[in-house]
Amino acid sequence: MTNDASAALTPAIVRPALKALVYGDVNLNIIDGSAIWAQSMCQVLSAVGIDTTLLLKAAVQTPRLVDPIAALPGVRVVRAVEEGLAKGPSIVPEAAVDLMAQLDDATPFDLIIVRGLRLATRAAELGRFDGRLWVYLTDIPQHVADIDRDVREQVGAIIASTRLVLCQTEDLRCFIEGEIPGAAGKCELWSPVVPPVEFEVPTPAPLEGRALKLGYVGKFAPHWNTLQMTELPALFAARGISAEVHMVGDKIHDDSADPTYRARMTRALEVTPGVVWHGGVPRQEAMQAAAQMDIGLSWRDPIMDASLELSTKVLEFSALGVPVVLNRTPAHEDLFGADYPLFVDSTDSIVELVSVVLADANLIGLARERCGLVADRFGFPTAVATMNRLLAGAFPDASTIWPALGSRPRPLRVGVASHDLKFFTRILDRLRSLREIEVRVDEWSALSVNDEQASQSLLEWADVVVAEWCGPVAVWYSQRKRADQRLIVRLHRFELDGPWLPDVAIDAIDAVVCVSPFYAELTRERTGWPADKVVVLPNWVDLGQFDRPKYEGAEFNLGMIGIAPARKRMDLGVEVLDRLRRRDARYHLYVKSKMPWDYWWIWQRPEEQEFYDDLFTRMERDDHLRGAVVFDGFGGDVPAWLRRIGWVLSTSDDESFHLAPAEGMASRAVPALLPWPGSDAIYSGEWIHADVDAMADAIDETVRGGSWEATRQRAYAEVGASFPLDEVCDAWVRLIAGGGVPERWRSSLVPDMSD
Repeated sequence: MTNDASAALTPAIVRPALKALVYGDVNLNIIDGSAIWAQSMCQVLSAVGIDTTLLLKAAVQTPRLVDPIAALPGVRVVRAVEEGLAKGPSIVPEAAVDLMAQLDDATPFDLIIVRGLRLATRAAELGRFDGRLWVYLTDIPQHVADIDRDVREQVGAIIASTRLVLCQTEDLRCFIEGEIPGAAGKCELWSPVVPPVEFEVPTPAPLEGRALKLGYVGKFAPHWNTLQMTELPALFAARGISAEVHMVGDKIHDDSADPTYRARMTRALEVTPGVVWHGGVPRQEAMQAAAQMDIGLSWRDPIMDASLELSTKVLEFSALGVPVVLNRTPAHEDLFGADYPLFVDSTDSIVELVSVVLADANLIGLARERCGLVADRFGFPTAVATMNRLLAGAFPDASTIWPALGSRPRPLRVGVASHDLKFFTRILDRLRSLREIEVRVDEWSALSVNDEQASQSLLEWADVVVAEWCGPVAVWYSQRKRADQRLIVRLHRFELDGPWLPDVAIDAIDAVVCVSPFYAELTRERTGWPADKVVVLPNWVDLGQFDRPKYEGAEFNLGMIGIAPARKRMDLGVEVLDRLRRRDARYHLYVKSKMPWDYWWIWQRPEEQEFYDDLFTRMERDDHLRGAVVFDGFGGDVPAWLRRIGWVLSTSDDESFHLAPAEGMASRAVPALLPWPGSDAIYSGEWIHADVDAMADAIDETVRGGSWEATRQRAYAEVGASFPLDEVCDAWVRLIAGGGVPERWRSSLVPDMSD
């Protein structure tokens, strides 16, 4: 560390309040989902104490949405057109980004939250917001066939510049992660937010002696079936039922495919008997109107069924206890249950269905109960808790990790050097997120190839150097490190067999970090290095990224992540599958991995080629295995892939840690391991099986016995107590800043779950 004699006389680093800039390519004069998003985002940011600036796209023509936002504590509304900051009635995305840069010059923002593909593209191109952008993506192609190379490059450039990508639904998050390289790990759920209800919700009134009230809130557009909704009073009247359709909103779309649509929609709202048009009103008034309804309407054209988004209005109706008419889609079934009684597919069926449901107290009771459960998942308290979690991850407080960091006169300078940072990415994110730490990276182009000038520059600048991998990078820095610097080296596994170890100047190294107790002890034995310099900090698992709903039937799906080289022993995983399929043909094995021939250093070995040739031949010819092994593409979308997996296998001859079972546990799958050396110091004995027969027996007995659900919850609890991301990252911060490693990880990573 630096020896600054004046440090004691210099003020400590100050952590000012966080500041956010919010801009969406949306018009807040019109009530629709995008405008409600802007309002909700400001409400949540205000609630968590963030100083928030909302930049408006258009001149204010009606204050019904803007005034409530401006009244929020800590929120400033910039009316760009009225304040002379922009010309014309509204701002185009390119001009908006330039204006955001001007505001950032005047008051630097910690996070910049934007909505809109064109806007986000321009913000990413500008570059000045890199690492501070939180992008809310909805207006991107949501079907694989529509994602071409240009779209991938466009969205990929956005994601590369972002800190977080906010996704409305789990399906959308998984889609983006699967299609856009680099998205995994950055995508977080930000669901539509149901605001606090500021009025007393009425108790449902009996229908006797009055008209049935059906309600719609939102925009008027062809695919939203709003014109068909105006036909409902007449259709109910034909069945002898008096009905009214109340419609709230004033955004009527022009349809290029039907030039008459706008006029017909407007006329239907104005003159159709039984249709009551409330026009555009503030959000709370719209909710008050919705609360008076017996049934909400969110039935849309089937072309919308493939959407990966949610209707905010469906959630608001649910929060008000008003059952909603919906299309039957996988997303809606996931929310409301497959037996929800108000799924429809046509105008005529709405009349029949509503009549039946309203006449049956059990059915209407079920519909209201399901709506209440849905509302709880999207309420304002949930949104506030989510925002607090995201902010805690993006802006951790160093004083709670290692207090000495906060008393420094300047940020601690940390240099990270490596040829491959794939296992260090989230630790690097944590270091960069701390104001008390300044980070630079020396990226080597290959294991033994670096830019000497760049490495020397980092060496001269840094207070602490982290050498990721105990290879040539560790040799280079250990032989040149200054006496007043700290050097930390991380050793994985293969380095122990490298010819460079004798050249590592261990006396210049402050700590050698191994990922497991077994390899820490093996490192001490093989190298003879001082025992107190070889410490353990495990790999990390991001529980929030992996904990996603499982698909139906996941308990019959085995998973393997990484099958090369041969010592990963995919053949043993196939043996387990063979034994299981002789009992139940529903078992399948899914493999997420590069293929062995994708690694030149593996495929050049005849024994490796022979191993896989025999294995693939068996899978092709064996009646029990043919078609039962599915190979999925290699990529970072492991959390999305794990949604279908109920068991994650680890059948290797040896591993330094093997993260795959831990990631499976974080997804609430069950790990199944063969006893490779050191496995019992990382995972509890419940998950380790003596051989393939014992593993197959345990899997089948758990599934057939109905205990898979309880077993996977125990696995999730164990991984949460073992090496969660935040705890591991904080331990790294502490070590880098001069502290030691936690005592709990010195001999075993298996947590004490006795309580």
